[in-house]
Amino acid sequence: MTQTVSMPLWAFVLIILFAGVTFASHFLFPSVRWFFRKRAERVIARVNQRLQRPIEPFKLARRYDMIQRLLYDPEVTQAIVEHSQTQKVPENVAFEQARRYAREIVPSFSATAYFSVGIRLARWLSKSLYRIKLGTLDRKRLAEIDPNATVIFVMNHRSNMDYVLVTYLAANAGALSYAVGEWARVWPLSSVIRAMGAYFIRRRSRGALYRKVLARYVQMATRGGVSQAVFPEGGLSLTGRTAPPKLGLLNYIIDDFDPEKREVIFVPVALNYDRVLEDTFLIAADKNANRRFRPPLWTVIRGVGGHLVQRLLRRFKGFGTASVSFGEPLELSAFVRPETSDPTEAVAEELMRRINIVIPVLGVPLVSRHLLANDGIDRAGLAQQVTASVATLADRKVPFPRRDPEEVVNDALDRLIARGLVEETGEVLTVTPSGRDVLVYYANSISHHFDADAAKTDQNAATAG
Repeated sequence: MTQTVSMPLWAFVLIILFAGVTFASHFLFPSVRWFFRKRAERVIARVNQRLQRPIEPFKLARRYDMIQRLLYDPEVTQAIVEHSQTQKVPENVAFEQARRYAREIVPSFSATAYFSVGIRLARWLSKSLYRIKLGTLDRKRLAEIDPNATVIFVMNHRSNMDYVLVTYLAANAGALSYAVGEWARVWPLSSVIRAMGAYFIRRRSRGALYRKVLARYVQMATRGGVSQAVFPEGGLSLTGRTAPPKLGLLNYIIDDFDPEKREVIFVPVALNYDRVLEDTFLIAADKNANRRFRPPLWTVIRGVGGHLVQRLLRRFKGFGTASVSFGEPLELSAFVRPETSDPTEAVAEELMRRINIVIPVLGVPLVSRHLLANDGIDRAGLAQQVTASVATLADRKVPFPRRDPEEVVNDALDRLIARGLVEETGEVLTVTPSGRDVLVYYANSISHHFDADAAKTDQNAATAG
């Protein structure tokens, strides 16, 4: 037992490595996991005390367990068999394909990341870039929502800041789970987004197996009471107007809806900005008829660098107002009727109607609208036009600027002139050739409020409410 054993150095190092890994996996890692699990449980207990809707157990399940549950769901299993038969591949190959889809979709929510880092970062970023204004909000109506219901925030999509802004404003309501497009599946951004509870979707996927895996995850999350946030337009607005809704995610939710098990309540959310950070890229994408736009890296670096210089020199005055409004909630059980031939389409159209009703009217979009209609107007005339427009909105459920019209006009013009979109010669205001498309983009965001038919619809909705 005490004899010396000689061996090559490489074999000795290998034995030491194996021993170290064994020790870590059996003693160290469980202890570390236990420490962080206990800490996470304390964070969750503390956070749930102040949330209107506590974090759901479904959201706290381990990611591995959720993936396994999804893969062995009877409907997913059947889809794997069908995929194997139609694609003429072995079932184990089809199963691995489904596993890849599940790993891509399922998030790994971290309460610490969401509430300790995410909320604070969202609050700082929102307030540092914009003057935040809360538009229409019926606090009493929202407080009356069944605490056991699944709440789904349905939003128009103007900017990637939408995620940040709504996360900040809904911080006390609960942890939102976003449906995020393929743009975010880039390391390390993907890991951060998963930790925030978001799940990835491929908007252009046509595979039946992928759609089934995604559908079952959305349906499980909805049945589990997870608060979600979706963009029914399916992408950023390229024109400033709201786009027709895409029915994919809504269809998954409605198809699996059972009012006896859990109510589903959609809350319309409308956003608008004095300055959309991506406006020129979106306008260019619309002109090129190509939604797959990606800003050049150098352009992004130059823009961020210029912004940091402005901050250091204390010249940055913000991007104006960003406003969020909450519309009338829609209870799915009260809306869906057995005789309805296509409930998903009816629900989607109603949700978009409710979103459009409460889209905020802000200074830059309002001034843009009047500059386009009255090229060559002066500031005094523009203030009169803005005053008249505000008067038409005063009796309706439309959030509009409460500041003095002259202040609204001057603030908006200062921003548009600084960007070279408008020129002021003497007292005459002229839209520049490069500024026309940008002003049209902003004016489009509120144009429906001034359409006669839309105004009549809104008036009827206000009377009914």
